Amino acid sequence: MKFTFDRDAMLKEIAIAQEIIATKNALSILSNVLFIAEANTLTIKATDIKVNFETKIPVDIDEEGTTTVFCDKFISILNSLPSGDIEFNQTDITVQIKPISKKVQFKLKSMASDKFPEFSSAENVPYFEIPVNEFKDMITQTIFAVSDDETRFFMNGIYFEKKEDNLVLVATDGRRLAYVSKPLCQGIADFTPAIVPPKVLNIILKRAPNEGMIQLAIVEKMIFVKFGNYQFTSVLIDGQFPNYNRVIPESQANSFEVEKRDLQEALHRVGLLIDKKAQRIYFALTPGVLTITSQESEIGAALEEIPCKYDGDEITIALNYSYIEEPMKVVDADRLCFEFTEAMKAVTLRPEPASDYFHIIMPMQME
Repeated sequence: MKFTFDRDAMLKEIAIAQEIIATKNALSILSNVLFIAEANTLTIKATDIKVNFETKIPVDIDEEGTTTVFCDKFISILNSLPSGDIEFNQTDITVQIKPISKKVQFKLKSMASDKFPEFSSAENVPYFEIPVNEFKDMITQTIFAVSDDETRFFMNGIYFEKKEDNLVLVATDGRRLAYVSKPLCQGIADFTPAIVPPKVLNIILKRAPNEGMIQLAIVEKMIFVKFGNYQFTSVLIDGQFPNYNRVIPESQANSFEVEKRDLQEALHRVGLLIDKKAQRIYFALTPGVLTITSQESEIGAALEEIPCKYDGDEITIALNYSYIEEPMKVVDADRLCFEFTEAMKAVTLRPEPASDYFHIIMPMQME
């Protein structure tokens, strides 16, 4: 097996492969990237068993073949070399990597490609297309709310559902919920609701362009994704996602509005003295004023008042600092609206004016 490739083009693809690979054990085939050289095209594959990655790049092939190499060392070699053409030459189990412009060469041991796991076939999969910028926005609005509690594995991903012609994404950790719905599925056949692990979605956020379309398919226990020359597949999370509709209030009796920038700056200052473990802050509302206070601790406490649009009764609500800060980062609006009914019932955070997404936050106990 022998071919010549462009260093920069290869490095771009191998960097994605490295994100997929979950182990750096040189003795494991899952630490390796698979190369298939044929018809002046190099097919590159990587997997951690649950998430698969495949792409193709043009190369100059002198001898077709298939092999695998240790991805971690291969990408380190590429990073050490200047831009330009590099020769890849395999003899038996040894791979020689030699740049054309430098008198240097590296030798890597390869592993037989027949040990590399088979990928699920993406042929005849019922893909549907949606604008990639819309899809990335939906992921951004929800992925931070995914639970990391492995004992509640059914909340370790984002729930995908088709409702009429809308694509709905929901994430929750049991104490907060992120919801977004966009009309992206007109004319698309129904698919079974699915829980998608965040790994493949994070890669889409990082690697997918901001223009054009992305192709998705949810079939049985897999999600298939295509954009550009990339193909990804991921095993879905097998479990029953919570009935999120029960968490979303049908109506809220009260609301207040604030400038997003005012709240962000106040939270940053008050957050300097919060208890990092409890993360409890207090929102005290009086007509026209929101007072934000950190929980009293051995270090001290902080308090700040900001103007708000509110004319209801005085009330204090205890909230988790992160559950306010994180959704605020992704709310694309200058003003925020908080809707509530009682101090211990769910609070709705949404942009003002309302959009196609919102966030539900469960209050904390007062202390």
